[in-house]
Amino acid sequence: MLVVRPAKQSDYEDFYNFARMSGAGFTSLPEDPETLKKRLVKSEKTFAGDPKYCDPNEAEGGVYLLMVENPKTKQVLGCAAVKTNIGHDVPFFNFRVTTLGQLSRVTGRKFEMSTLVMVNDYTGSTEVGTLFLNPQHRGEGAGKLLSLSRFMLMAAMPSRFGKTVVSELRGVVHLDGRSPFWEGVGRPFYRMDFSEADNLSAVTDNQFIIDLGPKHPIYIDLLPDSARGAIAETHPDGAAARRLLEREGLRFEGVIDIFDGGPLLACRVEDTRTMRESVRAPFIVGDVRGLEKCLLSNDQLEGFACTLAPAQIEKDRILVSQEVLDNLGLKEGDCGRARGFDV
Repeated sequence: MLVVRPAKQSDYEDFYNFARMSGAGFTSLPEDPETLKKRLVKSEKTFAGDPKYCDPNEAEGGVYLLMVENPKTKQVLGCAAVKTNIGHDVPFFNFRVTTLGQLSRVTGRKFEMSTLVMVNDYTGSTEVGTLFLNPQHRGEGAGKLLSLSRFMLMAAMPSRFGKTVVSELRGVVHLDGRSPFWEGVGRPFYRMDFSEADNLSAVTDNQFIIDLGPKHPIYIDLLPDSARGAIAETHPDGAAARRLLEREGLRFEGVIDIFDGGPLLACRVEDTRTMRESVRAPFIVGDVRGLEKCLLSNDQLEGFACTLAPAQIEKDRILVSQEVLDNLGLKEGDCGRARGFDV
């Protein structure tokens, strides 16, 4: 049984190793020690309820960084995060794919052309991201647990999170670190390699994006075939994550990443499957043999814990094993949250 819990500063070595293994284009996991250490500190303060990161009226957003581990061996297998109030302290830019109508009565021609326009439409939203699992442990259910635990976290206290949840999926990036979308769209404006721009976006305030970015729409038909083909395409490593997000209710809304062209998925927090279907009720110990596995959490923010285990969900109680209570830090009769795991 694996457990998702808040990250601690003592997780730095594992966190840095995940950044090192993640590869090019994984902006939220830069291989920069100071950035990673600051993120761990900020996460601890956010979980603890520091008003600087948790007050909706404050400009700076918070980050809830999560780790999944084996509670018996304490081996950390991967990480994920929920970021709040995005776009306020660091601008959150994207390209929106828009359509322009072209009409000439003289020539009798009427058609549509697609363009890319830089926007920051999702300022104030909540972002789920930073999902990374050690390749050695993929296919064991840890990735699904990590992904869905972020929505269980939001369900514990919805007032801490924006009305809209978004997720930027990694776009097409080749093994040599080259991004076809960047080569066709980004490089002419920024005059730097993809890796340099990717790193700057992770460790700076993104002012360079405003300073050097396009001020007018970009006609997609004028782009190289390789760049056009990368628009809204998901990196192969992120295909499973996209399917999970779509089953949770997030949808592509015509917005892409300005660096690699990866798709941005979004929906209202209240419309996510977890918010609609999860049940909050007392946990009762019983015989769970033969029962379907369910997503279970202690429904807390500070001290959050989430696991995947056999359970029976009813309106007024949730039947679980004693091991589940131990891993979630609960006693029999304490309330927790549960939802089905048929994904």
